[in-house]
Amino acid sequence: MIINTGNRTDIPAFYSRWFMNRIRAGYVMVRNPYAPQNITKYPLVPDVIDILCFGTKNPEPMLKHLSELTAYHQFWSVTITPYDKDIEPHVPDKTKVIDSFCKLSSVVGIKSVSWRYDPVFLNERYDIDFHIRAFSSMCTKFEGNTDNCVVSFIDLYEKTKRNFHGIREVSHNEQEFLIEKFVEIAAKHGIKVITCCEDPKLAFLGADVSGCMNKIILERACGFSLDIPQSSLSRLMTREGCNCLIGNDIGAYNTCGHGCLYCYANYDSKTVAANIKKHDPESPLLIGRPGPEDIIRDARIEVYRDLQIKWL
Repeated sequence: MIINTGNRTDIPAFYSRWFMNRIRAGYVMVRNPYAPQNITKYPLVPDVIDILCFGTKNPEPMLKHLSELTAYHQFWSVTITPYDKDIEPHVPDKTKVIDSFCKLSSVVGIKSVSWRYDPVFLNERYDIDFHIRAFSSMCTKFEGNTDNCVVSFIDLYEKTKRNFHGIREVSHNEQEFLIEKFVEIAAKHGIKVITCCEDPKLAFLGADVSGCMNKIILERACGFSLDIPQSSLSRLMTREGCNCLIGNDIGAYNTCGHGCLYCYANYDSKTVAANIKKHDPESPLLIGRPGPEDIIRDARIEVYRDLQIKWL
């Protein structure tokens, strides 16, 4: 079973105490975001979890807990951008986040970490020249601590346009120019550029367009092959045109406190604040507690590991 924590919120940054309580309890409950009365109960034990996948902008609160997670295979996707507080008002100082990333990499290993430079957008302050300078500087700091960087361009969801006035998409020509430069810069530091849900034709510029959390990447982090039935692949690949295995997410939308203007997982700041007040670190649910009207079902347990084939 693959457990993902990072597509709906940032559990390591804001809910590490809750997450470790769930690890110690051996299970977690998750509301269906589209049918809230339906709750799925997932086991959280090493015997059935092939890999824990984390997505965060700040891994620091989880570093002290890593010794408790050694029985689990892990994959960490850490988003670190060069944007300032005008765009990411509550993300910690980026120098500290980079330091935390490097500490994380030293513990879990370079095959289990990925740096995300995402999303890329353009405006008067954050123009093409800014991105090239910033990306080059950051690659220098990441050298030896990661061998890949995931790059994705901003998608203008309705909530993004509502919360981030004046933002525009990056044109195809601008995307090609930036990817070409990024690939050239990253290669000098032993880093491969991976695109996430972008035009496959960017491959001709040297980018890996196969996805940021696909089966091969997770196998590399695990150290063994994952034998996933086709029926399960369709359930785990929840985004059209994406090869990444992002199903079984235990997070909840409208709960991330970073306040990034481009966020697609939060509706607005008032909704987030209201949900955070309902958070109980002792609850099996991230937000609130199960009620008598809820329907709780056990998740289907599928163990995918194939220990006969070692991944190099």
